[in-house]
Amino acid sequence: MNEAAIKLKVLLVDDEPYALDILETYLQGLTEMEVIGKCSHALEAFQILQRTSVDLLFLDIRMPGLQGTELIRTLKNPPKVIFTTAFENYALEGFELNAVDYLLKPISFPRFLKAIDKVFALLHTRNTHTINQITEPSLSVQEVFIYLKVERKTMKINVVDILWIESEGDYIKVKLKEKVVVSKHKISLLEELLPEDQFIRIHRSYMVSIVKINSFHANFVEIGGAKLPIGRSYKEECRKRFKTSF
Repeated sequence: MNEAAIKLKVLLVDDEPYALDILETYLQGLTEMEVIGKCSHALEAFQILQRTSVDLLFLDIRMPGLQGTELIRTLKNPPKVIFTTAFENYALEGFELNAVDYLLKPISFPRFLKAIDKVFALLHTRNTHTINQITEPSLSVQEVFIYLKVERKTMKINVVDILWIESEGDYIKVKLKEKVVVSKHKISLLEELLPEDQFIRIHRSYMVSIVKINSFHANFVEIGGAKLPIGRSYKEECRKRFKTSF
């Protein structure tokens, strides 16, 4: 199954209209997701879930009447859940209920994207066995992707297309096979989003795809026709990952 073809049905549940509007705005740029409803309390959500198939639930925890965690406990087969709340003390209970993620308000866009990435990572894991039955195992790597805010839209980027990431102040340049994408994010966000077994930070300003490296030296790597420096504080980790003594 190809995740790119999936249209996930999303239900938003929060007693704060502003919180609902923020989530809906964040989701508008994600073509793989469709907001099928917004609820101001858990009981309304319960009724929708009884008659409609939902793939992902953004669920506030503290609401009048039935709390979000109580709603999940009432469901025999709950959808994937991302809890949203202004209170940290519910985190343990949220993860005991197998939540995909737990977002503290106010929710920033980068943190929201990280939660979305977890959802698709779970889908990828769930479908890997099926994928490998119908195609070559290496092709399943094509299904791993991240989302980045680029100008006024959210862009999906296939991880396999990334050569390296370069940091420039508050922005990053993502060098792909055919183009360069500029996004207002810190390189540390990409460290969190990208598979750690496929990428390595070689410098405070550079992170590279290990499999795309053509050659390496004690002070630099050659990748995609470019020569990128290895920072002094990153040499030991590079030495271990490249299995060399330099």
